[in-house]
Amino acid sequence: MAQDLRSAVKKAARELPDINDSSFECPQNSHGTSEFYRARAAITKRLISEHGFNAVCIEGDWPDARVIDHYTRLHPRPSPSSSSSSDVHSMRVFDHFPRWMWRNTETQEFVDWLREHNASLPMHRRASFNGLDLYSMGASMRAVVEYLDRVDPALAKAARRRYGRLEPWLDDPSEYGLATMRSSSASCEASVVRMLQDLLSARLGLAMRPGNKESFLDAEMNARVVRDAEAYYRALYRADRSSWNLRDTHMFATLSRLLKLRPGSKAVVWAHNSHVGDARGSVSASRRREVNLGQLCREGFPGAGEVSIVGCGTHAGTVAAADEWDGEMRVIPVTPSRADSYERVFHDVGIPSFFVPLSSLCGSNNEDENNKDERGGGNEATAPRLLQRFIGVVYRPDTERQSHYVECVLPRQYDAFVWFDRSQALEPFETAQPKEPLAMGETYPFGL
Repeated sequence: MAQDLRSAVKKAARELPDINDSSFECPQNSHGTSEFYRARAAITKRLISEHGFNAVCIEGDWPDARVIDHYTRLHPRPSPSSSSSSDVHSMRVFDHFPRWMWRNTETQEFVDWLREHNASLPMHRRASFNGLDLYSMGASMRAVVEYLDRVDPALAKAARRRYGRLEPWLDDPSEYGLATMRSSSASCEASVVRMLQDLLSARLGLAMRPGNKESFLDAEMNARVVRDAEAYYRALYRADRSSWNLRDTHMFATLSRLLKLRPGSKAVVWAHNSHVGDARGSVSASRRREVNLGQLCREGFPGAGEVSIVGCGTHAGTVAAADEWDGEMRVIPVTPSRADSYERVFHDVGIPSFFVPLSSLCGSNNEDENNKDERGGGNEATAPRLLQRFIGVVYRPDTERQSHYVECVLPRQYDAFVWFDRSQALEPFETAQPKEPLAMGETYPFGL
């Protein structure tokens, strides 16, 4: 079986040119591999410059990505007299764990390219840079309040009162989930939902003011983050997987909202394989009734050719990751892939880097009845169930089988796969707050 699969991959594989070549097209598996970031940037440049894509949506927080967006779309800086503590040009972005995920030279290179690309275009045609995640509860609360301070002081007062109930947990929002488990009276759900409702009710009056449309959108999206983050942290300690589903549902809702705001727009999503690879192709996720962004996109945009999902992987090398959540980043050797994994199949093909359409793997064995999942998926794959490795911001080589491998049917998750047999860690600006004069990492993305 493995030999048949390896032969099918080798027959369909297209060897990749140099990763910096302008003809390079591909997707990210870890949050700390240079090849994945550079490859993803290369394909995104082509999609924007040649195929009309006009939105980059990342697995990152809305307020931080908004700073990058203002830089890349060349929003004018406010005058000193009109600046406030929420001036995006004065914010230090992605200044929290895991810093290296977006504060790295690979991302900076793309950000600079996007600004240069946008510079010659009118504002309505410039490609945007957006965050889909919900880990910015505190920053998003402040952004909503500061916006309302400028345009509707009465509603700002209501926001302070409602959001104030969450203040005790902003340093460690996960503690909020524990508090709500102990006592339902600790829940702030009604307050944050009402705040979003009131903001949306005032939409016509606020968004229609001259020059206020983008500012209202920013406040709206931040209010949505607060509502969904509250629900996410409240669900963290439940026995089920509802917190995972809430997070990926939020990502999909944010993406859908952005596409609706610009009819005809096309987006590139930068996220981990675990989020973009259709969850119905993962045996354990399907059994636990998990959903993810890739599945929701396929279901939400079901037309032919509306969604293409590309995964990527590696056999060995190094990765930037931490030993535990909130730990310091270090460069960790990647253990060679297991013999019972898709990664080992790709390694045994013997090509250093390649692209393979996964439809070529369908029919490579006769296990179709055992591999069918009642919930469907992208390709009706008959490829085997094998392990697939997922390395996130935490990497634990000592418990790699339990911590990082999941049984999957790859063609059900992705439309295509990009392979780098050996890869290296990305180049972060810093792993901790540097106590030295400002450098590029300190003024990212502005480089001032």
